Amino acid sequence: MALILVFGLLSLTIFAGSIISASMSRGFKSLEDRLGADIMVVPYEAVTKSDLKDMILQGNPGYFYMNGEYLDEIGALEGIGRISPQYYLATVKASCCSVPVQITGYDPATDFVITPWIKKSAGGEPGYLDVVVGNDLNAFVGDEMSFFGVKVNVSAKLDKTGTSYDTMVFTTGDTIKTLIEASLNRQLNEYSNINAGNVISCILIDTADGYDVEDVMNDINLHFKKLKAVRTKNMIAGVSDSIAAASDITGTVSVIVCVIALAVMTLACIMMLGERKKEFAVFRAMGASRRMLSQMIMSEGFMISLSGAVLGILTGFVVIFPFSGYIESRLSLPFLLPEVGTVMSTAIVSVILCVTVGTSATGIMAARVSRADTGEMLRSGE
Repeated sequence: MALILVFGLLSLTIFAGSIISASMSRGFKSLEDRLGADIMVVPYEAVTKSDLKDMILQGNPGYFYMNGEYLDEIGALEGIGRISPQYYLATVKASCCSVPVQITGYDPATDFVITPWIKKSAGGEPGYLDVVVGNDLNAFVGDEMSFFGVKVNVSAKLDKTGTSYDTMVFTTGDTIKTLIEASLNRQLNEYSNINAGNVISCILIDTADGYDVEDVMNDINLHFKKLKAVRTKNMIAGVSDSIAAASDITGTVSVIVCVIALAVMTLACIMMLGERKKEFAVFRAMGASRRMLSQMIMSEGFMISLSGAVLGILTGFVVIFPFSGYIESRLSLPFLLPEVGTVMSTAIVSVILCVTVGTSATGIMAARVSRADTGEMLRSGE
């Protein structure tokens, strides 16, 4: 039982570590796809806020605005390919709002980031006063929600992404402008002097073919002192580093546990050889060949390591999948569980590694037994 538990720990470490690493990598890929633009342009004061990255990457409620005329002015610069505005609004904990949440608005006519994702998940664009909710929100198609006293209809619920988008609400520019106006009327918006019909929060840009992203970004920063162009890859560089570090730690722990399991199993086999000398000698005296003894010992090692591997895999399933949301919140990193095929292949590889370690250790014991003299084992066995 002790050896089974050792191999259970080994398989759990390999399986759980691999699944968590794969989930973080898949979540990061999903985050890259969701950002989907080369450059993000925001008001200069927005980049001085410590919560800017938290708002963009983790979905923490927040908002900022700039004049909508910047959209056309930046669009006229050289090297600009696709360009589209976004609008942000954070609801509040009050009777006017169903839930405190980050609302993101977009222009369906020009958007190249959110629209493809919504069409894939929801099948179409939301209409006026329709919203699309993230997968983790407790709202469903057909529900009615209220933001700043304005009733909106949930037209679609998005697929799981493992990113901040799972806790956000999305709608078109016309709807979010209505919501911004409502927040101003209720004096629940920090920007009390803005014109809701002529503001945007950020501009997403894809550079034209043949143009360098850094050159276009620097050109924007040179021409517009009140704005700040940020490369989206730089925003998620820290996330990528964190995921790489976590994956390295997981791999190191798995190797250490493998070595410990191999050492423990080898030591146990050597100790059992001393305890079972007479047993093996009796088998030999009864006519068992050295090959039969080796096969018996190898079978024991195989069953022990296989039982432990299965136990560890089952424990991994129980720990990871029901509590994936909690793991995601504790990691504070993009987290999207792999597909079923990846999970099953990871489980199979974990079992194979455990069985390989177990049979390798028992192979040492089998080799020593096959070479031992029967008479000597009978005389020296305790």
